[in-house]
Amino acid sequence: MERREEEFIVSLLDRDPELRRYYEEHQELEKKLLAYQHKSHLTPAEEVEKKRLQKLKLAGKDKIMEILGKYRQPGVQRETS
Repeated sequence: MERREEEFIVSLLDRDPELRRYYEEHQELEKKLLAYQHKSHLTPAEEVEKKRLQKLKLAGKDKIMEILGKYRQPGVQRETS
């Protein structure tokens, strides 16, 4: 994520529990993927797990972007439950 985008997300975390959940999950998946990147060789099982984590991370980012889009629409304020 771009720095400005991440700052915007962080500014909304206290207001939006759903966004917080997806953001924290995204951060955790990033840490797990970094562990795989530091390995010189991955087993077939590790490759499968890495791909699974990448897909989860991408799906989470899509959800984050969807939530942010609601905040960026002029005159629209997202309600939190």
